[in-house]
Amino acid sequence: MQVIKTAIDDIILLEPRAFGDDRGYFLESFQKMRYAEAGINAEFVQDNLSRSAKNTIRGLHFQIGEKAQGKLVQVVYGEALDVAVDIRKGSPTYGKYVAEILSSDNHRQLWIPPGFAHGFSVLSDIVVFHYKCTEYYSKPHERNLLFNDPAIGIDWKVTNPIVSEKDLVGPSFETFDSPFSY
Repeated sequence: MQVIKTAIDDIILLEPRAFGDDRGYFLESFQKMRYAEAGINAEFVQDNLSRSAKNTIRGLHFQIGEKAQGKLVQVVYGEALDVAVDIRKGSPTYGKYVAEILSSDNHRQLWIPPGFAHGFSVLSDIVVFHYKCTEYYSKPHERNLLFNDPAIGIDWKVTNPIVSEKDLVGPSFETFDSPFSY
């Protein structure tokens, strides 16, 4: 597995080794000891799978308090732009983001620890997105930021985005009072 540094130290891009032949490929999508060696010592408690159509944007989501989640994300079908925004007060990269292309062809994964807002946009006709979470989903702890906030300035690489009602009304970064500290 290749571990690739990103512009934000705590966000880790991983490229599992795929073994392929005429029949297809095989890869380990998670192996606790190997991921610990890469700096991910998380205990995962929930796996999620979502399917989305082209131009869909989901995000920017996070959970607060004791339900804050770390996520190991991967596209298992199609292609998406995956984004993590640093929302930790006092961080040298506060308000900055990492954006990486994840696809079923490159097999890449992104580790996003608690303290980051997460989202993705769908670049292919369909995407199936898988993520392992370090905490259970909790509606009372769920929060979001406005996906298209100019203060963050994410280029989602889609035109005519398809966005949920919830994501259309998230707070702006400038009015957001982050509960996370660096």
